Amino acid sequence: MVTITEKAAGELRRFMSENQFTPDTHVFRVGVAAGGCSGFSYKITFDSTENCDDNTDHLHDQHGIKVAIDRKSYLYLDGTVIDYYDGIEKRGFSFDNPNVVKSCGCGSSFQA
Repeated sequence: MVTITEKAAGELRRFMSENQFTPDTHVFRVGVAAGGCSGFSYKITFDSTENCDDNTDHLHDQHGIKVAIDRKSYLYLDGTVIDYYDGIEKRGFSFDNPNVVKSCGCGSSFQA
């Protein structure tokens, strides 16, 4: 399962509120895509609940956020913790993925 920290969920709820998304109409979709200097990169977006398929998506609720992960991505993301960092030098979501065996220097892609 992919875990979203309370801090990350707070940032997601803020974004949802600003864009008039609700848990009934949108899910937070997490996935991986081929590419980057190490092989895979993370993808996060909001998707319409109409695009979710119980046969192809892992769906679960955390902190009031519905999370959807396609089956292929789930193989690479199982056990990942998504947090939100808001510091002076950078701001954004971070991924602590136990499946990563190698990542690039910039931290935007990984190998599993």
